[in-house]
Amino acid sequence: MDDAQRVGAVRGQLSRLCNLISLSMVMSDGHDERQIVSLAVSSISSLTSCRPVASLLISTGSVLCAPDGSALDWPELSTRLKELDGADGSVTGTRSPWARAYALRAVGGHAGYLVVGADTAPSEDELFLLQVLAQQTGRALTTAALHQRDGETARELRTLNVKLAEANERLAASVNDLERRREIHEKLTAVAASGAGEAGISEILHQLTGLPVAVEDRFGNLLAWAGPNRPDPYPRPSARRRAEVLADARRSPRPIRDRDRVIAVAQPHNEVLGVLALVDPRRRAAEHDMFALEQGAVVLTMELAHQRSLAETELRLRRDLVDDLLTGTDDRSAVARSQALGHDLQAPHQVVVVRWPGVKSDDVLVRAIGNAVNRVRTFRALLTRRPDGVVLVATREGQDDRRRWDELHRALTTSLRSGSGAIGVGGVCDTVSEFPRSYAEAMRAVRVRLGSSSPSGVTAYEDLGIYRLLSGGQDDHDVKEFVREWLGSLIDYDGTSRSDLVRTLWQYFECGGNYDSTARALHIHRSTLRYRLRRIRELSGHDLGSVDSRLNLHIATRAWQILHGAL
Repeated sequence: MDDAQRVGAVRGQLSRLCNLISLSMVMSDGHDERQIVSLAVSSISSLTSCRPVASLLISTGSVLCAPDGSALDWPELSTRLKELDGADGSVTGTRSPWARAYALRAVGGHAGYLVVGADTAPSEDELFLLQVLAQQTGRALTTAALHQRDGETARELRTLNVKLAEANERLAASVNDLERRREIHEKLTAVAASGAGEAGISEILHQLTGLPVAVEDRFGNLLAWAGPNRPDPYPRPSARRRAEVLADARRSPRPIRDRDRVIAVAQPHNEVLGVLALVDPRRRAAEHDMFALEQGAVVLTMELAHQRSLAETELRLRRDLVDDLLTGTDDRSAVARSQALGHDLQAPHQVVVVRWPGVKSDDVLVRAIGNAVNRVRTFRALLTRRPDGVVLVATREGQDDRRRWDELHRALTTSLRSGSGAIGVGGVCDTVSEFPRSYAEAMRAVRVRLGSSSPSGVTAYEDLGIYRLLSGGQDDHDVKEFVREWLGSLIDYDGTSRSDLVRTLWQYFECGGNYDSTARALHIHRSTLRYRLRRIRELSGHDLGSVDSRLNLHIATRAWQILHGAL
């Protein structure tokens, strides 16, 4: 070979090297492994006298590909490449006299193979170019894999950043929610501890929600209101609708909507003590408002249960004290207990007994008496229930006792819608030890009143007159004997014949011996009255015209009336 040929050969080699360098730069810029291998395969023929036979990429599942990129079914070649295990080596069965596989080496191993063939063995320069091409392709594949991993990492980081941002938003929302709930809980707890009662609870709930707030008892009566537009008068639903709403609210674990309001019930166990309501006609109540309403209902439950417990305890203490006063107790203990209840026993008192036939229950009568005492406001009293009526230990304010008890009777008549009740008033007590005596006197007074021709009204013991002797007491033996002496035959006759002669005689004397008045009072005819009076004369043997007989018979009939026919 002359110099010119050698120069031409060197120039050709340099040109191919330049092309290979350019190809390496192009492959290094690529991020797709198949594209990189395709560039390498397509450049084999231009760089050398060889031709591409096949290619294999481990990252795509080690599938053999033809030069055009299609899948190639060549089991012998696949087996040979597995045997090489990352090394360069010759291959057979390619229909080319010369064929060789070049490993595409990458960091940590190899990325695949380029299989080339030729009709004759390539020159050393061509072999060098093939070796360099394989190396550059391997590096490009490594770079592409790194770029791909970087991209995947970046995508994962972006995904994680998005998730982290979402988690941060949720965490911030949770923190804000917990902070808001903590604030609601602290404010409601503070108002519960302050003793502000229903008014304080409604006011703080109004501040927390911005909505008007109503506190009602179980019947729908308004206990407290906070906010604008308070209804006047306050509307009350029907008893049936109220019961239906409360039943729905008790079944629900959360507040319920009732028309333009959201309500929660205060119920310590199975009994509803009250209702807490947000007035929300525009449906503005959000989740935090609902939480505040729930917590407010819990605080209201504790408040109403506490009030009930205090009321029951005070009532029990008052009853125990009154019972002890009526049966007898020491002054010092009674005064100390009364002071704890806010009542001054050292002032003059009177015992009052109230009986009201026809009232459904003692509880109704006790409530009516308590309300009546508050309306009259001329005395203070301790109350208790006893088998013989409701008993008051009342202060004696001034001297006009009669007017005070008449006002109490009128107030009870209005409240109970019945005027059939009787009130008996005992004498004045200056010391605690005198209460049993005043109680006995009040009992006598109310018995006389109920046994009189006008059983409704007020009777004081000091006004009884002769009835003090007739009204019985601890020992009424003499009174009974006196009644038996003068009326025994009439009482026996009435018992066997179911007649009414004793009552007729009593009414006759009460009417002053007037036939017409007596007949009207007994709702009988005048002739019937004459017949009864004749039978009375015959059976008793007494002359109704005799002054002494009339006096004794009149007294006996009054005593009989007071004793209610117990003989």
